[in-house]
Amino acid sequence: MTVTNEFRSARDHLVSLQQDWQRAREEFEWPRFDHFNFGFDWFDHVAASDERKDQDALIILEEDGSELRRTFGELSRDSNKVANWLREQGVQRGDRVILMLNNQVELWEAMLACIKLEAVMVPTTTQMGPADLEDRVTRAEAKWAIVGMQDAPKFAPVAGDYSVIYVPGAYTPDDHIESPDAGGRTVLNYNEAYDASTELTQDSPTDADETLLLYFTSGTTSKPKLVEHTHTSYPVGHLSTLYWIGLEPGDIHLNVASPGWAKHAWSNFFAPWIAEATIFVYNFRKFDAASLMGVMDKMGVTSLCAPPTVWRMLIKADLSLLQTPPQKTVSAGEPLNAEVIEQVHRAWGCTIRDGFGQTESSLQVANTPGRRIVIGSMGVPLPGFDVVLIDPMTDEEADEGELCLRLDPRPVGLMRGYYGDKAKTDNVFRNGLYHTGDVVSRDENGIFTYVGRADDVFKSSDYKVSPFELESVLVEHPAVLEAAIVPAPDELRLAIPKAFVTLSSGYEPTAETAAEILQFCLSKLPPYKRIRRIEFLELPKTISGKIRRVELRKAEVQRSESGEAPEGYGTEFREEDLSLTR
Repeated sequence: MTVTNEFRSARDHLVSLQQDWQRAREEFEWPRFDHFNFGFDWFDHVAASDERKDQDALIILEEDGSELRRTFGELSRDSNKVANWLREQGVQRGDRVILMLNNQVELWEAMLACIKLEAVMVPTTTQMGPADLEDRVTRAEAKWAIVGMQDAPKFAPVAGDYSVIYVPGAYTPDDHIESPDAGGRTVLNYNEAYDASTELTQDSPTDADETLLLYFTSGTTSKPKLVEHTHTSYPVGHLSTLYWIGLEPGDIHLNVASPGWAKHAWSNFFAPWIAEATIFVYNFRKFDAASLMGVMDKMGVTSLCAPPTVWRMLIKADLSLLQTPPQKTVSAGEPLNAEVIEQVHRAWGCTIRDGFGQTESSLQVANTPGRRIVIGSMGVPLPGFDVVLIDPMTDEEADEGELCLRLDPRPVGLMRGYYGDKAKTDNVFRNGLYHTGDVVSRDENGIFTYVGRADDVFKSSDYKVSPFELESVLVEHPAVLEAAIVPAPDELRLAIPKAFVTLSSGYEPTAETAAEILQFCLSKLPPYKRIRRIEFLELPKTISGKIRRVELRKAEVQRSESGEAPEGYGTEFREEDLSLTR
C-alpha cells in the first residue's frame, strides 16, 4: 500500500466512525510512516483526482465583496511554481523560513511550497514588531522571510543573515513597485514566482521525523517557547482534529483565526485539506457578528470553528440572522462556558462542541460528533491519545489532576520538543508521560471538565478555586463581555477571588454595575467561592488573544504591597463597600 493510500485509509476509517466514538477509540491506529510529505504525498494526489481537481480548495472573501477562489488543481500548480522559484533563489532543505502574511492566497501557496521543498516554516503574525522579530530570527535561525510588502520594512533594524521576499499581493507584473527597505539586505519580489515552471520534482523522500514547523507559543506566563513539529506530527496528527470537527469531503469550513498561530494551521490548512473540504476565509477589519452571519449564509458554510470571544460576540447579536446555520460548530483556544452553548443550541439547533489541544499537539480531548455531551465539559479522549490524570502532589493517577498523555505508544500528533531548550523538553516529557500543564477533572462516566492551568488554580480559605468556573458564571451576565479571575492577597483567607472584567457596550464601570454583577454571582456560586472584588478594564492579552492572567496576578501583588493600583489599572470595588443581599 502506498503512503497516500494508507493515509487515505486511516482518514476514511475515522470519517466512517464519526458517530461511533467508542469504536473509533478501539480501532483507530496512527499511520506511522518512515517517509511522508503532505504536499507531494497527499495534496497533489487529491488535486490530481477527477473528483477534486476542479473543487475549490480555498475561498477568500473580502469586506468589499470581492472573492478569490483557487481549486485544488490550481493551488497544486501554483505551489509548484513558488517552490521552483524559491529553489532557484537558494532556498534549501532545512532552511528556516519566516512566513509573515495575512489571510491571502500567497500564504497557502508558500506553505505548500515550503512543505514540498522540506524548508522549515516559522509562522509569524503580522502584528509582530522589530523586537519580537529579532527574537524569532535569532532563535529560529531564520534564513528567509516571506512577508507582505507593508510589513517588510519591519525587518530593516532586525539583524541576521537572511533574505526578505516581499509579497505585493497581485498576480500582475509589479515593476513599478519599489522594493521596500529591509535594512539593505537582499529583497526579492514574490510575484516573480508565477513565471516559474509548474513541473516540480522531489529530490528525495521526506523523512517523517524531519522538522517542518517551528511555532512560537503565545507566552501567557513566560517567554514564548519554540515548539518543534515534524512532517507527520501536524500533517498526520491532525487526523484527530478532523475527527473532532466532523469534517467530510465537500464541506465548506470557516475557521475564525489569524495567521501566525497554530490554530490557523489546524483548521485553516491541515484538517480541511485532509478531509478534502473547502477552506473559507472572511477578511474583516473589525469583527461584526451580523456581517459574519451574512457571509456564512452567502457562501453556504457547513462547518464553523471560532474562539470563545467570537462565540460570545455572536450570541450578543441576533443569531436568527443566520438562515442556514452550520451543523458542525466547534470552539477551541480557551474553554467555552455553558451559557453560550445553550443559547446557540436554542437559536441554531446545533451544539458547539468544545475541544482541547495545544500548539504542542493536535486535538487531544473533545466533545465528538454523535455523542451526547455534558454542557460545559471538554469531552473525552480522541482516537490515538491515551489520557491519564496525574495528581501533582503525589504523581499518582487521580480523578482530578494534570492532563497527561502516555507515550507508549507515542501519539503521532505530538511535538518533538521545544527547539533549543532541552531542560523544558525533558520537564514536559517525564516519567513516560507528556505533561500538558492543564488541570482537569473526570466524572464517573469518563467525561473531562476543565479546571484551569496548573499555575492558575489557587486556594482561598483552604478551598480550591478554579478561575474558569467563576469566569463561566461572570460571562452569563449581560454586562460582562470577558472576565478573568485571579487571587487577590488577603490576610484572613490567604487569597480571595477577584474579577477583572471587560464590559459589554452600553455599560459603565460604576459601583452600581459592580454591585449588579457581584449580586448576580452570589446567586450562582456557593459562599466559599464567591467573588469578593471586581475591577473594570480592557483585559491584557497576548498577541494571539489569550488573556494574560499572569500580568493580572502581578498587579494584585503590587497593589497589596504598595496599597496603590499599578499604572493602567482603575478602581477596585469590594463587596463590603457595596449593598449586596447575602
